[in-house]
Amino acid sequence: MGKFLAVHTLPSPATIEQATPIGKAAKANSTLDAYWVGSWLQLNQEGKITKILCEWDAKDAESVHKILAKIPGLPVDGVYPMGKVDAEAYR
Repeated sequence: MGKFLAVHTLPSPATIEQATPIGKAAKANSTLDAYWVGSWLQLNQEGKITKILCEWDAKDAESVHKILAKIPGLPVDGVYPMGKVDAEAYR
């Protein structure tokens, strides 16, 4: 399994409560081919979400796209392969 980053710019800022169905749908639609790990939320000055950055474990980007297509109204800027570097590796 590889790591992928899905980027979603929301058309208008949303509260956590308004965005909760997106997370529930991502979790409910996760499969053995693509599994939602977690997300970072970019917030504006009012604390509303403007962008969602989602980490996925998946066999390929297409597997992530298939799940995201099942979530109505969720824009997808792109799904990108990613790696992770921990700061401790540079001590």
